[in-house]
Amino acid sequence: MTIDEIRELIQLLSDTGIAELEVERGENRVRIRKSFGAETSVYLPPAPAPVPAPAPANTVAAAPKADPPAGKTPDSLVYVKSPIVGTFYEAASPTNPPFVRIGEHVNLGKVLCIIESMKLMNEIESDVAGIVETKLVQNGQPVEYGEALFGIRPV
Repeated sequence: MTIDEIRELIQLLSDTGIAELEVERGENRVRIRKSFGAETSVYLPPAPAPVPAPAPANTVAAAPKADPPAGKTPDSLVYVKSPIVGTFYEAASPTNPPFVRIGEHVNLGKVLCIIESMKLMNEIESDVAGIVETKLVQNGQPVEYGEALFGIRPV
């Protein structure tokens, strides 16, 4: 397969909106997959609280606001990361339910997802017992080594 033929396949992918294309000719095989932007979440630490000015003598000070519940801040999450490059699958097959759902309690070693790499299915297990707070990858999305897949709040 020549570079020009591969360029034509890439153009075909762009023009038609197809997400993935695989072509095999004899011993030559090429797979082209369109990458869609990954969901990202950004955590900004809270700004330091301003020092309140002293209240005038004839006014009543407002009650202080309560802090957010412990364990709910994003920095308290343990992120399960991809140990390999591959394709993320949330279930064993398209007809099966996902291995885990947001809000579900998981134990240490619970299978969270599968990452397909080089036609091998690799089960990714939880490193911690806790509650699944976030799922950071969509089903069928390619993932990189070290990419965060789930955020789990330890219990």
